[in-house]
Amino acid sequence: MRAFEQVNVVIQANVYFDGKVTSRTVEFADGSRKTLGIMLPGEYEFQTGAAERMEITAGVVEVRSRGAEGWRRYAAGEHFEVEGNSSFQIKVLEVTDYVCSFLS
Repeated sequence: MRAFEQVNVVIQANVYFDGKVTSRTVEFADGSRKTLGIMLPGEYEFQTGAAERMEITAGVVEVRSRGAEGWRRYAAGEHFEVEGNSSFQIKVLEVTDYVCSFLS
């Protein structure tokens, strides 16, 4: 997918970890939303409210979900899901673009 059509984009950016992770929220007519973001190399931990699907559109990351013992690598064209009310650790190995979908 190269573009989303007929959406609203929230102007204010979501900024995390001193600007090393940023995203913009995209709102769809059906009430769903996604964030489109970029992560600079580093290690981060995120808390989730809703379940999420993270699609890696460029770059390479390693992810460990809460309770998992090992890390799993994801590259452009791959995705992972995280349960709601949970957390995950992510190692960004190179500048990475992503699309985060909030699942219900």
